[in-house]
Amino acid sequence: MILTQEQKLNILLGLFVAAIVAANLLGTKIANLWFVVASVGIFMYPITFLVTDVVEDVFGKEKVKGFVIAGFLAIIFVMLFTILSVLLPPASRYPFNEEFLTVFNPSIRIMIASLIAFLLAQYHDIWAFNFWKKKTKGRFLWLRNNLSTVVSQFIDTTVFMFIAFYMATPTYTVDFIFALIIPYYLLKIFVAVCDTPFVYLGVWWLKGEKPKKK
Repeated sequence: MILTQEQKLNILLGLFVAAIVAANLLGTKIANLWFVVASVGIFMYPITFLVTDVVEDVFGKEKVKGFVIAGFLAIIFVMLFTILSVLLPPASRYPFNEEFLTVFNPSIRIMIASLIAFLLAQYHDIWAFNFWKKKTKGRFLWLRNNLSTVVSQFIDTTVFMFIAFYMATPTYTVDFIFALIIPYYLLKIFVAVCDTPFVYLGVWWLKGEKPKKK
């Protein structure tokens, strides 16, 4: 089956939104990841930057803005229904309401943090990728991808950590938050560098035929 560019874009949009929603719903779990303790969301957020860089390289920044708006609305949609689900009284035959609240109550603050961090980081990534594309005259995709992502991931990590966790308990001070940010950010950069071949693969796959507009 041969896919059109429009169908490929729809697949990437679905992947983009799914990664954002999954990161918000599953990101409350903290796991041991090699040398750092981090949210499992670290596996999902880099996918969003990978997708937007692929789409922007082929179609330009205006197309990517549509992806960001879709992701923004998806987070709001999930956040509102999470709040509703938490507030609704449980049925007498449902025995797991406490466990449900334990899992999903903290995610409301995390979703708000994610929403703000997502917008700031993604719009910076769009601007930075476009800036470096002009500077490199459309060459060195690996450089554009990584230069834009390095700063965007720092914005995303710092904003998210402070909004989501600052003073959540008395021990979550500024120093403690930065102690969380640094190893988490370095791990994100490692993942971003490792996904560079997939950016090339994604651009090659999405182009198929030359797009009409850049």
